[in-house]
Amino acid sequence: MVPAVLVALALLAAAVVLIVSLVQRLTDTRELVSYDRVAVELHAIAWGEKPVLVAGVLAAALGALLLVAALWPGRALLVPLAGEEGLRAGVSRRGLRAAVRESAETVDGVTARGVRLRRRSVQVEASTDRVESAGTAEAVADRVSKRLHEIGTSSVRRVRTSLRTPDTGGGA
Repeated sequence: MVPAVLVALALLAAAVVLIVSLVQRLTDTRELVSYDRVAVELHAIAWGEKPVLVAGVLAAALGALLLVAALWPGRALLVPLAGEEGLRAGVSRRGLRAAVRESAETVDGVTARGVRLRRRSVQVEASTDRVESAGTAEAVADRVSKRLHEIGTSSVRRVRTSLRTPDTGGGA
């Protein structure tokens, strides 16, 4: 997605410069980029000259780079579920994040602040309003692990939690 945005911004900038120059040419004011100067410079360059070769190589390299970026696999949209032979199913990353957040918040006094889905693990960042929070992080991890098992995710192997408490502000 980032290469597409960069190409779009470059094309937008070129179009804006072109439009501004054309409007300035039509209103007989000094042009931002002079059409006549550009035309004279381009007509003076022959196809066999070095600037043409360099521009061609750069354009081909940029095109190849953009093609590789477009074909490079991105983040999976679905997290695979463990299924029976021949049955393939998945759950959306957003839906899984919401389910993990809900299950973490079922632990008494815990508010889930963030959920990160990794390839093989889930990390839950939570906070509690309780001063005595011994075992709370383990309870959150246990509750989330049970929920992931109920959902049937096949790729998630480990649940990590970090708990913020009011007395320390750090993890437990």
